[in-house]
Amino acid sequence: MQDVIEQLEARRERARLGGGENRIARQHEKGKLTARERVETLLDEGSFEEYDMFVEHQCSDFGMEEQKIPGDGVITGQGTINGRLVYVFSKDFTVFGGSLSKAHAAKIVKVQKMAVQNGAPVIGIFDAGGARIQEGVDSLAGYADIFMENVLSSGVIPQISVIMGPCAGGDVYSPAMTDFIFMVKDTSYMYVTGPDVVKTVTNEEVTHESLGGASVHAKKSGVVEGAFENDIEALVQMRRLFDFLPLSNKEAPPERPSFDLPEREEMSLDSLIPANPNTPYDMKELIEKVADEGDFFEISPDFGGNIIVGFGRLEGSTVGFVANQPMTLAGVLDIDASRKAARFVRFCDCFNIPIVTFVDVPGFMPGTKQEYGGLIKHGAKLLFAYAEATVPKVTVITRKAYGGAYDVMSSKHLRGDVNYAWPTAEIAVMGAKGAVEIIFRKDLGDPEKIAEHTKMYEDNFANPYVAARKGYIDDVIRPHSTRKRVIKALRSLRTKDVKNPPKKHDNIPL
Repeated sequence: MQDVIEQLEARRERARLGGGENRIARQHEKGKLTARERVETLLDEGSFEEYDMFVEHQCSDFGMEEQKIPGDGVITGQGTINGRLVYVFSKDFTVFGGSLSKAHAAKIVKVQKMAVQNGAPVIGIFDAGGARIQEGVDSLAGYADIFMENVLSSGVIPQISVIMGPCAGGDVYSPAMTDFIFMVKDTSYMYVTGPDVVKTVTNEEVTHESLGGASVHAKKSGVVEGAFENDIEALVQMRRLFDFLPLSNKEAPPERPSFDLPEREEMSLDSLIPANPNTPYDMKELIEKVADEGDFFEISPDFGGNIIVGFGRLEGSTVGFVANQPMTLAGVLDIDASRKAARFVRFCDCFNIPIVTFVDVPGFMPGTKQEYGGLIKHGAKLLFAYAEATVPKVTVITRKAYGGAYDVMSSKHLRGDVNYAWPTAEIAVMGAKGAVEIIFRKDLGDPEKIAEHTKMYEDNFANPYVAARKGYIDDVIRPHSTRKRVIKALRSLRTKDVKNPPKKHDNIPL
């Protein structure tokens, strides 16, 4: 019996070595962890239960029958993060460059199916060179099998992708269908076609970084939700993000003990809004002063900076924050901001996470670039997302809420449950100057009359009380009491039960 056990341990040791000591050393030289080290860093110590450690590919073309390595380029299994179940797969660049074979894909599909069956998230770690060319159509079929599980899992369990090396060709579409994608700066990149193909087809000279690096996707394309300095930081932050998320769509958001009093008042918020209505202020300050212990996990901080989205907690329970950011483009809604916020709102609605919205929006971004880019449909995505969301929705208007953007930002008219305004709120079709120039066009040559009209408009419309009189605002609240009032509102909404009309699925304006 001892011989058999020793033989098992020898086989396990061989599998743990992946592509061997030399390739592991090369991985470390690039400043990267190995696939197995990444899993161990991500999960609670000693919690990883590996599946299919001894799986090998079945390809016999191009001499592949002589090249078989246990595990076949991906490590799969389940473990825990702070005691909560999670399924993982981690592509191993030391084995065939992490390329995907039929056997490799089957390992990933197995954990995807187990995750849905058992109601737990999947975290995928990518560091791979794409399809295994020697396997031809089998590798393409393997990709499609993974894609199918991504689609069926969407809205059922959270799916997170972490790009920690190359991710090209078919490999990019699985992350693209997951809920969140994160990258590591300088060592990871994503693209459908690489620099060589780009040069051949378009004659453009590009590098891996300029074509698909973290600097591109976290800031310009918005494909990924964030970029971290190194593997360790990325994995530690994934543990932090995981703590905010429910395990599946059948669960309420997770709760954890909080030592931050629900009744806490923040007097500094009474002076957050500048006297000059055109002076910006940092909306992130409001979020951090309202959230439990100032803990806020921002999503896509470097993309669409005119809107802020991310997770925090109130009374120990996860909420999603959405807020216009006056520090960037005056908080106006444009294509990028609308896309970013719409996707976040839909994620929260999928997974029963209440949404708290802070509003200071002067409208939609004007200009040919925005119109040619499809602002109408992109803006409609955010409107659609808020309107279809059935989770608790609490809205606070801090300053400007002008035009159609007022409607879009979780207004009472889109089934906002509790809608508050600060005394500084201005709820109107547009700002006083623009309104007066239209309504009193005949008086434009008389500065005194224009000043009089402007004062009248500000007194009568540039305040929250008109909307409050009509019942569109539930109360005008003191800024320093915002945390307390939002928490009370969310408490009252814990048993909210709203359902949309029966349908196969909606048809959001993609």
